[in-house]
Amino acid sequence: MAVRHKPLTESYFYILLCLYHGPKHGYGIMQQILELSGGQVQIGAGTLYGATTDLLQKDWIREVPPVSGGYEQRRQYALTDEGRKTLLEEMDRLERMERMASLVRDHIAGGEEGEKGNG
Repeated sequence: MAVRHKPLTESYFYILLCLYHGPKHGYGIMQQILELSGGQVQIGAGTLYGATTDLLQKDWIREVPPVSGGYEQRRQYALTDEGRKTLLEEMDRLERMERMASLVRDHIAGGEEGEKGNG
């Protein structure tokens, strides 16, 4: 599969990943990123706003009609077809990298054990 885009930033990847199964509002995205990353990645409101603005311009996400949330209405975002393709390409790229890293790690570990055994 030919890669059509540069690798995604961590923020973009997590935002698109959060929208994979359906629309979410900004606060929901921030909370899910924190959960998915095991607390390692925390995206603030300013970062989310800048990222969603850019993702909207790239046509990777779209704004969907807001749902009532108490006294306020929250903007919700959903993946576009282009955004889904981009996310799937990035997931494939990351999986390939993980496989290669595992092969190298296993080879190195095997080589180290062999060297220790030959000493």
